[in-house]
Amino acid sequence: MNTRWKPNVTVAAVIQQDGRFLLVEEQTTEGLRLNNPAGHLDCGETPAQACIRETLEETAHGFTPRALVGLYLSRQQKPDGSDTTYLRFAFCGDLGSFDADRVLDTGIVRTLWMSADEVRASTARHRSPMVLRCIEDYLKGQRYSMDLVYADSSIGD
Repeated sequence: MNTRWKPNVTVAAVIQQDGRFLLVEEQTTEGLRLNNPAGHLDCGETPAQACIRETLEETAHGFTPRALVGLYLSRQQKPDGSDTTYLRFAFCGDLGSFDADRVLDTGIVRTLWMSADEVRASTARHRSPMVLRCIEDYLKGQRYSMDLVYADSSIGD
């Protein structure tokens, strides 16, 4: 029987405020890594809804996506033989209010604000090459209409 290959669909928020980008420091099997607020698309939600949820879970901030920065494919092959391909929807938008009482998602150690140069200087600590690529595309002004991602009404049923 053939197994159909499927990428893992993820979302990420590119959030800039006062010249700095909001990142999370998270515990991974490779140690502490930096990432955009990001996570997996769950069944029954649109990529934008997933991005709102993941940003809240990982940063305790509300988030309103305003534009799609890009779609990204990356592949991670690890020494243990695992081979995973990710399809990432990266959104930029407006940072909402902070919920000081909210506990951050499992594995998230802290949030931090970094300048683009600080992000560039920390690539050895990035969870994936997509962390910096999404920020660079955002800085280039890459924005696509939210209408580019269509979700049929069957999503969320």
